[in-house]
Amino acid sequence: MKLKYAVNLHKGLTGAVVVALMFYYDNFSLGPLVYLALHGTYGMMWLLKDRLFPDKQWEEIVSPGYGVFAFGALLLYWIAPFILISRSIEPTPTVIALSVTLTVFGTMLHFGSDAQKYFTLKYKSGLITEGFFKHCRNTNYLGEFLIYTGFALLTMNWIGFIGIGAFMVGAFIPNMIRKDKSLSRYSEFAEYKKTSGFFFPRIF
Repeated sequence: MKLKYAVNLHKGLTGAVVVALMFYYDNFSLGPLVYLALHGTYGMMWLLKDRLFPDKQWEEIVSPGYGVFAFGALLLYWIAPFILISRSIEPTPTVIALSVTLTVFGTMLHFGSDAQKYFTLKYKSGLITEGFFKHCRNTNYLGEFLIYTGFALLTMNWIGFIGIGAFMVGAFIPNMIRKDKSLSRYSEFAEYKKTSGFFFPRIF
């Protein structure tokens, strides 16, 4: 099976899971509704993205056992809505505004950079040093970090950050390090590395 089957299943189910939690805990307050609008919509947009400009890393063929493991790991991202809804947490207007801001900005960085990478490499292989990648070598990971940080903020509880924290340490950072090692085969990478940030943009 392809790794993306586990990832897409999780993304596609997120909205339904949030709705189920809302019914189970009879909690249809503003916080859960905002969470549903943000995370549920993101899940649907991810599936659309996979159809329009899929990421090659999710096309990897894995064993069914690994697919189940991957789906299980992704369940960590559902801790945030569970905490938010089951504990009837009411995020403040300021927290909601910040959450929406991070999610929208993160989605633009994540999807925009993935689209640039997909369509650039489709017609021309090589090192991408322009656009979303001019000042940051991992704009897509930065965008995804901002997205899930925005979701977690709504819980106003450190437990809500377990998912993004675990993936940052266990997946994002190792993948970014491997990416740098892979890109180092290009002669122009050394100069590009000096002018771009590893995770956050290097503006100055």
